[in-house]
Amino acid sequence: MDRALISRALRSRPLAIGAAVIAAILAGAVATLAWGELGVRPGELVSAARGDAGTKVTFVLERLRGPRLLVGIGAGIALGLAGALFQTVTRNPLGSPDVIGIGAGAGAGVALSTLLAPGLVPAPVGALLGAAAAIGLVHVSTGLGFASPARVIITGIGVSAMALAVTQYVVAVALRDRSSQLAGYLVGTLNSRSLDQAALIGIALVVLIPGIALVSHDLRMMDLGDELADALGGSALRTRTAAIGLSVLLAAAAVAVAGPVSFVALAAPHIARRSAGAPGPQLVLSALVGALIMVLADLAVQHVAPVKDLPVGVITAGLGGVYLGYLLLAEWKRSDA
Repeated sequence: MDRALISRALRSRPLAIGAAVIAAILAGAVATLAWGELGVRPGELVSAARGDAGTKVTFVLERLRGPRLLVGIGAGIALGLAGALFQTVTRNPLGSPDVIGIGAGAGAGVALSTLLAPGLVPAPVGALLGAAAAIGLVHVSTGLGFASPARVIITGIGVSAMALAVTQYVVAVALRDRSSQLAGYLVGTLNSRSLDQAALIGIALVVLIPGIALVSHDLRMMDLGDELADALGGSALRTRTAAIGLSVLLAAAAVAVAGPVSFVALAAPHIARRSAGAPGPQLVLSALVGALIMVLADLAVQHVAPVKDLPVGVITAGLGGVYLGYLLLAEWKRSDA
């Protein structure tokens, strides 16, 4: 086949995959809103878009299913982007913001806020403060900020362990009676989300995505290695620090509205890169795949009997564990070859 045709096919493949993922997200969104006794039929959705919705439709869209759908899509986009940024600048295929303590720190923040200021500090605020404290501790403890990926990951594992210990202490010893209420949030859930939380993740994406656009060119050069990136006019240290900072903020925003949902940030960039079959971080496709994972996982916990009413984080953790095992086997086979 002509080289030009091959090159054109490789360039168009990510666009085709992206279009297919968007179609799947829309199908999942319509199913989320329409499935079941309280489902909103497509005709009622059209009427609602024209401002002519009944009481039941308004309740479902504004209070019951609409907010959790929007939060799921927004959190999925944030986690997909966060994972793609983190894996690109650390060059670690198993890296994600979860590894450096974001999720564990958020869980500890919720547990401590529930213990020390019950009713005064909302869970999302506690999660955000916990995630910020965890990443701040990682930044200080490495001695080099985010300059060394190896130090960031090793220190993050230690911070995760400490945060998990704090959470387990609070849940097991201090909050026995309220531990069941905390359980859903600590795993990651979209139950009882509000339009305020949907607005929060939307604002975070609007503010942070332009920052990603500014570093996207330098991110592609990072694939060539730090020395070549510096030689081509970029700054590997500056790009790595900016990318990890943006990744942390995106993950913290997702955790604040949905809890520490596991493995989306790890799996979405991998699926995006393998589907696209092209080099580079595949940021847009990673974001779309993250949103699709969240929509489908939430659809399952709402309607599929074996997992019905479970926190969405249980589904993503289960699927992510299987995918992580697949990645490890692939890496071992590659190293043995």
